[in-house]
Amino acid sequence: MTEVEIIRLVADELKLMAFQVQNTIELLDSGNTVPFIARYRKEVTGSLDENQIRAIEERIHYLRALEARKETILHSIEEQGKLTPELKAKIQKATKLQEVEDLYLPYKPKKRTRATVAKEKGLEPLAEMILKQEITEGSPDEFAVKFVNDEKQVSTVEEALQGAMDIVAEVISDDADVRKVIRETTFKTGLLQSEEKRSEGRTPYEMYYEYSEPINSIPPHRVLAINRGENEGVLRVSVEVETPQMLALIENLYIKNEKSIFTDYLRKAIEDSYQRLIFPSIQREVRAALTEKADEHAIGVFAQNLKNLLLQPPVRGKIIMGIDPGFRTGSKVAVIDETGKYLEGTTIYPHPPQNRYLEAKSTVRALINRHGVDVIAIGNGTASRETEMMVAELIHEMKDERKVEYVIVNEAGASVYSASKVAQQEFPDLEASMRGNISIARRLLDPLAELVKIDPKSIGVGLYQHDVNQKRLAEALHQVVESAVNMVGVNLNTASASLLKYVSGLTSRTANNIVKHRDTHGPFRNREELKNVDGIGEIAFQQSAGFLRIPDGENPLDNTSIHPESYEATEKLLKKFGI
Repeated sequence: MTEVEIIRLVADELKLMAFQVQNTIELLDSGNTVPFIARYRKEVTGSLDENQIRAIEERIHYLRALEARKETILHSIEEQGKLTPELKAKIQKATKLQEVEDLYLPYKPKKRTRATVAKEKGLEPLAEMILKQEITEGSPDEFAVKFVNDEKQVSTVEEALQGAMDIVAEVISDDADVRKVIRETTFKTGLLQSEEKRSEGRTPYEMYYEYSEPINSIPPHRVLAINRGENEGVLRVSVEVETPQMLALIENLYIKNEKSIFTDYLRKAIEDSYQRLIFPSIQREVRAALTEKADEHAIGVFAQNLKNLLLQPPVRGKIIMGIDPGFRTGSKVAVIDETGKYLEGTTIYPHPPQNRYLEAKSTVRALINRHGVDVIAIGNGTASRETEMMVAELIHEMKDERKVEYVIVNEAGASVYSASKVAQQEFPDLEASMRGNISIARRLLDPLAELVKIDPKSIGVGLYQHDVNQKRLAEALHQVVESAVNMVGVNLNTASASLLKYVSGLTSRTANNIVKHRDTHGPFRNREELKNVDGIGEIAFQQSAGFLRIPDGENPLDNTSIHPESYEATEKLLKKFGI
């Protein structure tokens, strides 16, 4: 396909105008980021949102990779001297990688197979007789005996016919039309079945010990559950179809003359081809397709869960106490101010085995009064419920002294953060458990700013997150974080490098350089000063400036989402209305 044909295809698939797809591709190819295009190039794309732009990006990437694969395949077949105009047209017309690979199968370099061995023995002409079905008189043995040759290790007529059938079986298996009809029928009528592989007694997979469900309707979560059971060695999984139906479909494509003396041998070759070559391959394809579809669905759910976590409203202007509950090792307590600065921390032991309940309450009460705590953030892990009861009781007892509220906070990933380099740099003098507790408190203060410090996969966004394609999951979650950060915008003078690196146009290196510049030269007074940071040239500035805010800067527009490239027009408009 030409680039014009690709654009037309993507536009049709995504129900967009061709100019929208073309302009978006040009913007992406020029190095513009998705958040930048979505916010600042609406007039060029016809107001496409981030999801639509990412869909175009993903589809174009696939189709360009497909075209590159076509070129490789065409070159390979041409070098073999087997490229016909008809085959070339079929390959060029294909819109799916599977179609292209099916067409390439007969010409793909193979390992030594039963068919290649038979060809080496000179049995290809006999295989052609079976396939052509032109001979209607005589017996197969009469023709096969001519191929008996001790030097070529063909000792009997039976061996000659078997070798010929091996060649026929491979020809049928390599037929793109056969593969297409078997694949489609398997998806339409096949069942995914699972059974107990070894006796494990009661397991989470009990319902799948004797289980069967149509391939075309099995929900994604069940595919992932069955896959996990198989990976853990508890389940044996297979694809089941009506074999006679499949053989009949192939026979309809290949048996053209029932009077041929080789019809029975052709039928045997068809059955062998299906059982030995086609079905195992199609079964793998079907399983892979089901898994890919389930992965995409699960990743979509995980991405939405992460987005909801990141975009929780921040609790501004409050003194927050974080409590990381625990039994044996105690519960860590930390207090942070309105800016997230660590004030004080300690460890209490209200629960078994120490049971120092009254002492713990007294310690928490003292911290609340000393720092004027407004809200208590309680981690949702071990001993969370017991800690919640203690805090609720204390708040009730203190109702006449001051108003304090509490919130249960998702603590997933806090331990990962506590041991990270970022945490060590922020709090070099604190132990890891206290760093994690500060993270719990900060998640209430500003969820987005705190959660970006943690690998998204460690935040605990879904049940099967470790079962899906990890590369694809990481990409999707990165996109969610990037989208959330740029949607909200970032304070250029207070944001951490962990947050800045997700801003459109910035990298980990340039984010760190911004922090270093800030530490050396003080706060940024205007967006233009960004250009003084090492590594930020015109392109990086263009892509990032609109997402970076300076609340108390020299120009009020620097604290808005208005891009510097539009300042002149904005100022003229403001002047016109006397603002």
